[in-house]
Amino acid sequence: MSKTKEFLIPFIGLKLGKHHFEYQISNAFFENFDYDEFQSSDIKVSLVLDKKSNMLELEFKHKGTVNVPCDLTGEDFDLPIKGKMKLIVRFGDEFNNDNEELLILPHGEHEIDVEQYIYEMIALSVPLKRVHPGVKDGTLQSEALTKLNELKVKEQKEESKQEEDIDPRWDKLKKLLTDK
Repeated sequence: MSKTKEFLIPFIGLKLGKHHFEYQISNAFFENFDYDEFQSSDIKVSLVLDKKSNMLELEFKHKGTVNVPCDLTGEDFDLPIKGKMKLIVRFGDEFNNDNEELLILPHGEHEIDVEQYIYEMIALSVPLKRVHPGVKDGTLQSEALTKLNELKVKEQKEESKQEEDIDPRWDKLKKLLTDK
């Protein structure tokens, strides 16, 4: 993974207060992470960095679409995604990113790389099961859907026949249960 200067924020020269950053994310961004789940992507990421005297607060928001295959039919479709994430940056003796909401940078550090956090936020906002909207409302026609409908298990009416053919001795036992 190569570090790009686009995602490095030099916070040392910024004044105290809020600073806004915006990023336009496409598939080239995900190639740096060898992530090839999306055919295409168009995501806008908004980052608000609130610089305070002893820490930084970062608030990430993203909204856009990713083109993914449907899990049922294999048809590609644009899946709308959105999400947000907060990150607090404190300063300490050594680098520590064990906590997902807290990042500790060593004293003397002058910039923060937000590329990994943007990647994780977007990747985690995509649902595990991706279903084409046409499947949900019934407008999508594909070979896979017709085959699934053909193979769907029909309701079995044998269970009702079995209930009718009950041995009469069981009726007397059931009557004992209700006589209590």
